[in-house]
Amino acid sequence: MSKDGLILPKDFPQLQNDTFLRAARGEETEHVPVWCMRQAGRYLPEFRESRAGKDFFDTCRSPEACCELTLQPLRRFPFDAAIIFSDILVIPQAMGMDVQMVAGKGPTFPEPLKEPEDLQRLQAKVDVDKELGYVFKAITLTRHKLEGKVPLIGFTGAPWTLMSYMIEGGGSRTFSKAKRWLYRHPEASHMLLRMLTDLIVEYLLGQVSAGAQALQVFESHAGILGPVEFQEFSLPYLRDIARCVKDKLKEAGKDVPMIVFAKDAHYGLEDLSQSHYEVVGLDWTIDPRSARERTGGKVSLQGNMDPCAFYAPKERISDIVKKMLEGFGTRGYIANLGHGLYPDMDPESVGAFVEAVHQHSKQMIKQK
Repeated sequence: MSKDGLILPKDFPQLQNDTFLRAARGEETEHVPVWCMRQAGRYLPEFRESRAGKDFFDTCRSPEACCELTLQPLRRFPFDAAIIFSDILVIPQAMGMDVQMVAGKGPTFPEPLKEPEDLQRLQAKVDVDKELGYVFKAITLTRHKLEGKVPLIGFTGAPWTLMSYMIEGGGSRTFSKAKRWLYRHPEASHMLLRMLTDLIVEYLLGQVSAGAQALQVFESHAGILGPVEFQEFSLPYLRDIARCVKDKLKEAGKDVPMIVFAKDAHYGLEDLSQSHYEVVGLDWTIDPRSARERTGGKVSLQGNMDPCAFYAPKERISDIVKKMLEGFGTRGYIANLGHGLYPDMDPESVGAFVEAVHQHSKQMIKQK
């Protein structure tokens, strides 16, 4: 295929392993599928080598670099899905905000939003193809380069999580500046959340057009909210995103499973299971059996091993995986961590995790 052919979202190689997609839809599988949040990450020496000396967001804007980083973990491990290498903060950038990745500090907004009038600084109508086309190109290129090995997941940050960064100016333990807006400026908060929701819907539809075969919405900062605030400032927008994306895809004759991952929002599990997503992602603080009971079989579940379990010896990882599988059961389940991989983790532990999921789940399915 010519280089030009690689960047067109058509004539993709046929998918050879659809286990992840079937599990997302609650169908039977031969084994439990597995992937890891941040599987393309700094725990891999080849990732560190590829990224050395390069600006983080320059890397995000290079389709070739994103494609290579997405493929790296699949060369090492038999994951059942790939997730495109990108970042949730490309959305605030598309709206005109300056975001920098500062070494040792993480994402930083030199000029965060401070008062409601600052919303006027944001680009109200974003040309998604122009501002975020580099992500779409990365997805298309990666779909071709994957050669149908596994499905490719696209993703976005959720409105509240993005809003919290845009106001706080970076990471925080309390996100008190962002939460101050919810209590002091509820109308402006809803205005910003609506702007973000509208852009996210277009962004996700663009990812599917480019070749994404599943979508994950990261509400990473859900746990900063209490149940009442979650009901008002997070859940309605999560629901709108799934409903609008699905309605538009239906019109185009497409159907793509969607995953919602609202970290630490265990109080919202029942609501999340009725929010138009096929899959609810869980962090490690939720008991698998309890999650099954509370979601009542309405959705597939994804998660939720404590990432720190990767510091255990390999035999122990296998035992932890077995217990986790027994808790979730093998149907309507995607094995993952309860959060992303940490930079200091041993790649061999990741390999042991993937192997344990496949081995134990095959045995459990045979014994049924």
